[in-house]
Amino acid sequence: MKNIILGLSLLVSASVLLANVDGEPKLTTKEAQIKMKASLGLLDNELKQRIGKLSDSTKGTLIQIYRHHDRHSMQSTLRQVMQEVGQDYETMVSAVFMNNPEMAADAARRIANHRIPRGGLIAYLELDQITDELLGGLDSMNTAVEGNAIKFAQAAEKGDMAGAAALLSPIANGCVACHVIFRGKPGTNVHIK
Repeated sequence: MKNIILGLSLLVSASVLLANVDGEPKLTTKEAQIKMKASLGLLDNELKQRIGKLSDSTKGTLIQIYRHHDRHSMQSTLRQVMQEVGQDYETMVSAVFMNNPEMAADAARRIANHRIPRGGLIAYLELDQITDELLGGLDSMNTAVEGNAIKFAQAAEKGDMAGAAALLSPIANGCVACHVIFRGKPGTNVHIK
């Protein structure tokens, strides 16, 4: 597990250097806590207890991630959300090729504000993966993907399609790093009611 975390850190390190904060929060802390509470209500006691054992720092990171997403689904699984993100990434690439800044920026902003899936993100991990050590990398991965997606949108809106195109690889690197953690059960989890 430590080798995976080290590999993830190396993979996203260049991407994180290119990214800034992933835009202004869309929700207040209280609104994010309400959304998280609704997600937790869908989980069985075993998963809730595991999440409850996380440090305040990790829980704070999760709340900050939730604050940047005002699209929370009570139906879509993580696999379905990633299907949308994948489609938006393909749209970004196509828009760069076709020199279509508006389409590129719109797709990038959808990635930066992708849906939070039914039960929340952590619900799609194996119980033994719900640790402060593993989840400590989520903020870096989030910044690599969503922070760079915001920068991509800003570059596209300025008509700087070359600058936007340069961010495609760092975004993809962040996606791959996240997939290493979540790929085990991306569609369902027995702990979600």
